[in-house]
Amino acid sequence: MGAVEAPARPGADEVAAVADAVRREAPLVHCLTNSVVTTITANALLAVGAAPAMVDNVHESAAFAAVASAVLVNVGTIDENRARAMHLASAAAAAAGRPWVLDPVAVGGLEFRTRVARELLGARPDVVRGNASEVMGLAGAGAGGRGVDSTAAVEAALEAARDLSRRTGGAVAVSGEVDVVVHGDRTVRVTGGHPLLTRTTGAGCALGALVAAYAAVTDDVLLAAVAAHLHAGLAGERAAAVAAGPGSFAVAWIDALDAVDADALAAAVAGGRLG
Repeated sequence: MGAVEAPARPGADEVAAVADAVRREAPLVHCLTNSVVTTITANALLAVGAAPAMVDNVHESAAFAAVASAVLVNVGTIDENRARAMHLASAAAAAAGRPWVLDPVAVGGLEFRTRVARELLGARPDVVRGNASEVMGLAGAGAGGRGVDSTAAVEAALEAARDLSRRTGGAVAVSGEVDVVVHGDRTVRVTGGHPLLTRTTGAGCALGALVAAYAAVTDDVLLAAVAAHLHAGLAGERAAAVAAGPGSFAVAWIDALDAVDADALAAAVAGGRLG
C-alpha cells in the first residue's frame, strides 16, 4: 500500500490527537536556545506536557540531540561555540531521524547569525519558525527586521516560506497577526492569539520549542506547527482575559498553556480557527 496523503488542512480530530500525544508521551525537547528565554521556554514545555533540556555546549550537544525526542535550535544569542554546538546538534538530530526546529531570530539584519542560520539549513530542519522578516532574511529575500521585531507583513513572506519549504522538505511557519504554515503545496492560516504575546519576552522563542514538542509525536510537520501555534494562541487569549498587563500576562500564559487541552484545541478547529 502507498503512503497515506496528509490532508490539506488538519481537522479537529488530528489536532486533538497530537495534543493528547504530547501529554501522554512527554517528549524530551533538547533546546539550544538564547540566554534571554531559557526559563519561559522550559516552563512553556512543561505546561503543555513536554520535558525540557537545555544542553548547548559543544561537548554534549550532538550526543544529546541523538537521544532526545526533538531538538530546537534558536540563534537569538549566538557566538562561535554555540554556533558549533548548533551545527553538531542539528546534524546529529538529522542523522538519528529526530525532528528539529530552526528559529532564525533576527536573521537577515546581522551577518554572523544569518550565515550560521543559512548553513544550518543544510541539515534540513523539519520546521522553520520565525516572523516574516526573519523568514525572508533566511531565504535571502529581505534584509531582516528591527532586531527581533518584524518589519514585513506575514503575507509578504509567503513566497520566501514556500522557497524554504522546497529547499528543506520541511514546514515553514510565519508568525504574525495571523500565523501561516506552509509545507509543499499545503498552506494553513491560524487565527487567534493576543497582542500581549508580542510584549512578553520569549513568547515567540518558546513557541519554537512547542513546535518541536508537537513534531516529536507526529510525522506530519505541518500538523505539528499548526497545532503548536493554535495552542499558544488560545493560551494567549485566555491569559489576556485575566491579566492586568504584560507582567501578569507572562505568568497567566504559562497557566493557560497548561489549561488548554485537546478538547479546547478541537473546538477551536471546529470553530473555524484554521483557514
